Amino acid sequence: MSEVTSVFSARQSAASWQQFSASPPLVHCMTNLVVQAQTANILLAAGASPAMVIDPEEVPVMARHAGALLINVGTITRELSEAMQLAVNAASEAGVPWTLDPVAAGVLPLRTDFCRRLLDASPAVIRGNASEILALAGEGVGGRGVDSLEDSSRAVDAAVRLAADYRTLVVVSGKTDYVTDGHRIIKVQGGSPMMTAVTGTGCGLSALVAAYSALPGERIHHVAAACQLMSLAGEQAAHRSAGPGSFAVQLIDALWQLR
Repeated sequence: MSEVTSVFSARQSAASWQQFSASPPLVHCMTNLVVQAQTANILLAAGASPAMVIDPEEVPVMARHAGALLINVGTITRELSEAMQLAVNAASEAGVPWTLDPVAAGVLPLRTDFCRRLLDASPAVIRGNASEILALAGEGVGGRGVDSLEDSSRAVDAAVRLAADYRTLVVVSGKTDYVTDGHRIIKVQGGSPMMTAVTGTGCGLSALVAAYSALPGERIHHVAAACQLMSLAGEQAAHRSAGPGSFAVQLIDALWQLR
């Protein structure tokens, strides 16, 4: 396993959080149907502005106008994949950073092939669980649907190689999050097991990662700060909730209060 070069703390995240608050981005989210409202609420609670535009005629305009683009393939169709490709092309031409969330890559052929093609379009960040990252790197066959069958630490080496090969940042999320640019590895600890009991927390993290990737400066630190923000919110929400239903609401409240 590659050597972890640093452990990120809330104190280190503070500068990115302040920068984000001073200049919150507009995030164009092409995300899955299951979590659209949750993703939008997570971004709003964190201070960003979500735009959920998916029509092929509108996505190039929106992608160029946004501060960041999120591509989440959770409920992908052939038509939606074409619209996503248009958005990625427009964002790349305009210099807008875009994030890939390869939901269930390695499990189903349409999304796996599409995500692998998108790697050549220079994503700013790839955020996935261990099974998804291993599958993208050609070292695994995916998890059980959207659930990872591997601990996040098992995918760190694959993430390092993927980041180096495609000159991008890779986030492996799980009980511990790892962020790498192919050379450095940042470890973000925290969160709560309750985060796996409700839908949308991983997708919401990808949205926050996309939003923070829009900040100028050291992108790896900004992305780690987004992971730290979600981890802290998850911890606080778990302390205040009685179960998964109240946890989902408390997570939004915690993100708002952490601002």
